[in-house]
Amino acid sequence: MALRTVCTSVLRSGTDLGVNNARTFVTTAFLCRRVAPLGPMPNEEIDAKNLKSLEKYRSYTRYLRQAEEAMNSPAWWKTYRTYVENADPENGAEQMDIGLPYCRPRRTKEVRERRQVLKENKKNVELERSSRLRTFKIPLDRVQDTWEKNSGPFHVKRLAEHYGVYKDLFPKAHFLPLVSLRISYSQDSSAQVHYGNRLTPTEAAPAPKISFDAEEGSLWTLLLTCPDEHLLDNEAEYMHWLVGNIPGGAVQAGEELCHYLPPFPARGTGFHRYIYVLFKQEGPINFQEDARPSPCHSLEDRTFKTVDFYRKHQDNLTPAGLSFFQCQWDEFVTNTFHNTLNMREPVFEFIRPEVYHPPQVKFPKGKPLRYLDRYRDGKEHTYGIY
Repeated sequence: MALRTVCTSVLRSGTDLGVNNARTFVTTAFLCRRVAPLGPMPNEEIDAKNLKSLEKYRSYTRYLRQAEEAMNSPAWWKTYRTYVENADPENGAEQMDIGLPYCRPRRTKEVRERRQVLKENKKNVELERSSRLRTFKIPLDRVQDTWEKNSGPFHVKRLAEHYGVYKDLFPKAHFLPLVSLRISYSQDSSAQVHYGNRLTPTEAAPAPKISFDAEEGSLWTLLLTCPDEHLLDNEAEYMHWLVGNIPGGAVQAGEELCHYLPPFPARGTGFHRYIYVLFKQEGPINFQEDARPSPCHSLEDRTFKTVDFYRKHQDNLTPAGLSFFQCQWDEFVTNTFHNTLNMREPVFEFIRPEVYHPPQVKFPKGKPLRYLDRYRDGKEHTYGIY
């Protein structure tokens, strides 16, 4: 009845307000009709007027468990995940874990150790005095070691997923980087490789110094590749460095299968990802088929695919470490193309030519008053609209 009254009043005043306004009011009136939902709405069972009656979570673990159950429970409405899976069926496919097994320590043991540390700190008089006087210094090396042993691998994995490392190197697979790589291109900490930081080709020109914690008698393989650099095939990579059969953590003592080549991101192609992957070997491996001639300055010989290399040696190799940086063009890339690779430098950037001005006319007939601005000798020109 109310809807009929609104429509009648709108039609009567349509001549005064105009046809467009009448249509707008009629459409609005029809849209005001509420349609019953297809099922229960989320949190419909919660009484918003009596929030004190809700059951409270006694721990974060209990809250997280119930939140995961609610997230995985089926719903009658379409979620963003449903739309993505329908558009790309492989997007929601379960990925395979190809890394080293992770043994999570017991929660009770961690809590017991933390309480013990707190108890010792409370008994430490010097620690209390330095904290009160604000002279206490936190040892960053211990913080770094604690982070690498506890939550560091999970943070690195999330960063690698954000930058698309697993998607481009290991399709439909992932791994947890349990071994931390310490990579430095200089003596100080100005040119270190972390997880997505930016370095220039000039800084990354020499071979870096790499170290990692390894058991005595273990063998490792180190790979440096770039999935964004190939000039002919978007699915291929360029291998910049490959060292196999590394004893312990001594990279210099390993078998260099392909010598180090500095980054050479082409001009106009933006930032490229340069990824270090550390593999743990089950034993000595014969890499004769994967070795490149030394020195290797042919891009065709350096064409590479990490997933094919891993499938070939997957029974003896397990990815264990990951680190990567970003790089874009600078003047050193031109030197690499001309002197090292012995080829012309490809340029994918549009270089705008200089503005063409026709010869000046002595008596410009029919030209605007700002015609002479084109031919001023000063640097700042005030060109008008011609």
